[in-house]
Amino acid sequence: MPFQRIDSEKLSKSVVRQVEQLILRGILRPGERLPSERELAEKLGVSRPSLREALSELQQAGLLTARAGAGIFVAEVLGSAFSPALMRLFSTHDEAVYDYLAFRKDLEGLAAERAARIGSDTDLKVIDAIYKKMEAAQSKRSTEEEARLDAQFHMSICEAGHNVVMLHMMRSMYELLQTGVFYNRKATFRQKSGRSQLLQQHGAINDAIQARNPEAARHAVHLHLDFVGGVLQEQERANKNEEVAKLRFSHALERP
Repeated sequence: MPFQRIDSEKLSKSVVRQVEQLILRGILRPGERLPSERELAEKLGVSRPSLREALSELQQAGLLTARAGAGIFVAEVLGSAFSPALMRLFSTHDEAVYDYLAFRKDLEGLAAERAARIGSDTDLKVIDAIYKKMEAAQSKRSTEEEARLDAQFHMSICEAGHNVVMLHMMRSMYELLQTGVFYNRKATFRQKSGRSQLLQQHGAINDAIQARNPEAARHAVHLHLDFVGGVLQEQERANKNEEVAKLRFSHALERP
């Protein structure tokens, strides 16, 4: 008969599966330090030998990494979707910049729709909490802080969609997202009402998600990123006009 004896799963295997799930679901993040061996064994309710066996297996699988004198960390299994050289290339060519915004528009519109439709109540609380931090940060007028919260806001929406492939795809290009957000914000802040407009747009996205209105959430994301694209185009025109004006000015000074 094709039946085999059923044995209870080794404790180390249960630990391995739990850590794998935490990494897959994006709860444990690349570079995050695990608790000490003693603390982790207590949290999991397993013996230290069983824990060591599990950690060894996870390290061999490339999911965890040990740093001498520092502890055990989640491995950088994602890295960046793009090399630094390619990121610089993206930032210096208009075609790539606008393709990047179009990609974000498609992916983040879908993420916002999913967040409004299937995000848990706690997911929505996280999104709302980050938005409130954005409101508080606006008065400080710190471009870096606002950019960091902007990226966190968009990532929290993706996390609320509970699609692990989408989540890890967005995390893998997190550095590019941060760079893009910072670049876009610098251009937007040159406009007198830029800061308030950005905050209002994020508020509209948050409101639609909190109301669990998928269509409105997607539409709000599209409007936001269309606005960003329009600001970049205006800034490009302004830069070109300034170059021409400088040539005229220089030529005028050379005239007798």
